[in-house]
Formats: sequence, structure tokens, C-alpha cells
Amino acid sequence: MHFLPFVSTLVTFTFAAVVLLRFARKGGMHLLMWGIGLVLYGLGTLAEAWLFFDYHPFLLKLWYLTGAILTAAWLGQGTIFLLVRRRGVAPALTAVLTLLSLFAAFWVFNLPLTGVAYDLARPVSAQYKDVLVRDGVTMALLAVFTSYGTLALVGGALYSAYIFWRKRVLPNRVIGNVLIAAGALSPALGGILVTRGLGDYLFVSELLGAIVMFVGFLAATSALMIVRESTPVPAHATE
Repeated sequence: MHFLPFVSTLVTFTFAAVVLLRFARKGGMHLLMWGIGLVLYGLGTLAEAWLFFDYHPFLLKLWYLTGAILTAAWLGQGTIFLLVRRRGVAPALTAVLTLLSLFAAFWVFNLPLTGVAYDLARPVSAQYKDVLVRDGVTMALLAVFTSYGTLALVGGALYSAYIFWRKRVLPNRVIGNVLIAAGALSPALGGILVTRGLGDYLFVSELLGAIVMFVGFLAATSALMIVRESTPVPAHATE
């Protein structure tokens, strides 16, 4: 199953290109945030795939930074922009997230190693705890980013469902946000399986996560198109 991270990388970078090209054409900060999150997702799976063939501390730290810490938070930030309409809230949160991300990158890339030899025959998810020294600051960063990403993704999905239940509008956006949340959180399920000694299932969860998020994106953006097309035209505009 070692080839799966390469497939996940291909799918994720293709997905990121679609999202960022759509942002370049149509705008929409939620698209930019999702695009950044997907690039981070792809960098994580690429580092994971490369570590089967060659080891370098940079690759290990890149995998930990992007896959474990940053990805969910940036994907969740896209959902924040999509759903939070109060002026200034989403940009302010983005500024804080950017500063924390830069600090996290500085901190993780300066973490020391334990001195334990890295085994190319084992997945990185099964041995990073033995190779990489994770201090209290690192664990705090992990908790903050993971909590924020989970809250934004799951909270966004639940909020969308509530809006649809109350107003009976935008069912596609509800489905899209639910799928994006499920896809982004899928690797977390794989991480749980890793702790049970089932490290290879992380590769499956990452690939499924990328595919499910892609389907969710298509559903959410089609909802936006429906909203624009169904917006009533002012009477004076037709005169």
C-alpha cells in the first residue's frame, strides 16, 4: 500500500489547482483558504511518500507540520469565510492563523531529533514519535490547530445543516460542507488506527479524504452558483 500516498498527492494537488484556478477567476476568500489547506495536505502526503525512499529530517518535519498541525485549520478557515457573514471576523481570524502558522513552522523545523535511526521500511506515522522530539510547545500547537480546524469544519457542517433545516435553502451547501468536514477529518481516523498498529490504513484514509473533499467542494460551489442564478432581478433593472 506504499504507493497510495503518491496517488493521494496527485489527487490533492489536482484538486488544489482546480480550487485556486476558480479563485483566480471568480474570487472568494473561502476558495483561497481551501486552496492553501489542500496544498498543505498535498505537501504532507508527498513528504510521507518520499520518506519510503529517502530519509531527511526536513521531510519528517514537513510531514508533521503540514499533515498533523496545519491542514485541518486552513481547510476550516475556508468554511469560516463561507459561512461567517459578520464583517471583519474571518479576516481577523485569518491574520491570527497566519501568524500562528509561521510560528509553528519555525518551531517544528527547529525541533531536535532523538537519535533513533529512521527505518525506511516502516511508514512515518508508525515511528515519528521515536525519531522526533515533541516538546510541550509542539503539543500545545498541535492541540490549538487541531481543535480550531475541527471546530470550524464540524461546526460549519452543523451550522449549514441548521440553516437548511430552518429556512429549507441551500441543501447542496449543507452536503458540501458535511463532505468537506468528513474528508478533512478522515486522516484523523487513520491516525487513530495507527495507534492500534494499523499504520497502512492511514494511507487509505488520506486518499478517501481527498476524494470526499473534492466531491464536497463540487457540491458546495454548485450551491453558490444556484444562489447567484436564482437571485431576483430588481424591477428597475428590467425597465
